[in-house]
Amino acid sequence: MSTVYSPNEEFHLKIKAGDVGKYVILCGDPGRCESIAGHFDEPVFLCSNREYTIYNGKLGGEPVTVCSTGIGGPSTAIAVEELIHCGSHTFIRMGTSGGMDPDVMGGDVVIGTGAIRMEGTTREYAPIEFPAVANYEVVNALIEAAEASDRKDHYHVGVLQCKDSFYGQHDPASMPVSYELEQKWEAWVRCGALASEMESACLFILGAVRKVRTGSIMTVFANQTRRRLGLEDPQEYSTEPGIRIAVQALRNLIEKDRKKEANKSEQ
Repeated sequence: MSTVYSPNEEFHLKIKAGDVGKYVILCGDPGRCESIAGHFDEPVFLCSNREYTIYNGKLGGEPVTVCSTGIGGPSTAIAVEELIHCGSHTFIRMGTSGGMDPDVMGGDVVIGTGAIRMEGTTREYAPIEFPAVANYEVVNALIEAAEASDRKDHYHVGVLQCKDSFYGQHDPASMPVSYELEQKWEAWVRCGALASEMESACLFILGAVRKVRTGSIMTVFANQTRRRLGLEDPQEYSTEPGIRIAVQALRNLIEKDRKKEANKSEQ
């Protein structure tokens, strides 16, 4: 697909082919990009426009990128589409979330295998019946990295819930559609949804539609289900454990891809 509106660079990210790596970590907050890039070799600031900040670096000699997406599906879709235009093919979202399952505690990390599409962006990509599912290679790489990390006893793997309204989650009773929000939330908890956030469903659907690899790891800040049940609800706001796991997972994927290519060349 050619660039839209701007003939020489992507309209929103202000990048072109060759500017970014094939392997990308995505985060919502532009302010988090520099700290993530600090885990790369040879980190360098590339550009910033609107909610999009981009740094490049290397892992094991392979060019890699971190790009912020802003909040929610629409801006995430723009970032991923334009990164794909410029050659990126593997994406890990390192985000933040609120816990839903009572066993998920603040400070835990959650690796998403799929996402509930309670948002609007993906309806312009795929019928609602089509599931938002992470790429299995990315999920496996994240699990391997979590097992080797200091979060090995504090990580969960399963379904995320994605929505468009932050306050629809945290103050549903004030909404005219409270009956729907509250009933569906209860159903998702009973079905075993682990955490709630705003971008992974969009990322997973784009992965399916655009034929790229996607995955997500969430740092859990707190758990409103535990709070409602009168259980201890510790709050933890450091994203560093999730960042380290995401970076290591990217290393794992790069190494495995190299081995695949080497095996092909030997055949």
